[in-house]
Order: sequence, then C-alpha cells, then structure tokens
Amino acid sequence: MQAIFIAYDQAHHEAVLELLERSSCRGFTSFGETHGKGSKTGDPHFGSHAWPSVGGSILTVVDDSKVDTVLNKLKQLDESKPLLGLRAFVWPITRSI
Repeated sequence: MQAIFIAYDQAHHEAVLELLERSSCRGFTSFGETHGKGSKTGDPHFGSHAWPSVGGSILTVVDDSKVDTVLNKLKQLDESKPLLGLRAFVWPITRSI
C-alpha cells in the first residue's frame, strides 16, 4: 500500500475526485481549503486580499499496482492547466489498523 498526498488549486477539486473514482481509489481524506505556496513556481494560495486563491488537498491510500496509473493521470491534469498547480507525493504505508 502507498499513500498519495495531492495538493492542488481549488479549481482542480472536482477533476481530482473524478480521477480517483475512475481509478477505483475508493477511500480518501479531503482536507478542504488548504493554504500554501509552491516551492518553485506559482502564486501563493492564502485566501487573503493579496492572494485570494486557495488550494485543496487529498490523502488517499492505494494498492501498489495503482500508484503509477494515478500519478500519470494527475500529471496529465496538471499539464492540461499548468498555471493552476498540482503536486502529488507518495509515501509507503508500513502499518495500518
């Protein structure tokens, strides 16, 4: 099992949910409105007057066999709208209850 953390511009929210559904990733946790700033490019997402946009984030745990498929689809989504921003990170799950 692998955990995939996805941080994205709020405009991507519905597309990310649909992508997970189509990839048979049933379980996830959405953190709703997320504030932050990319490490390389892009505008901050602070929900303030100066930086009004906000982001979203989702954590999902998937079978190892699905990780590459999900990451490839997320990369395509990011590349389709590069000014919005989307990043995904993967961590191994070593234990669960």
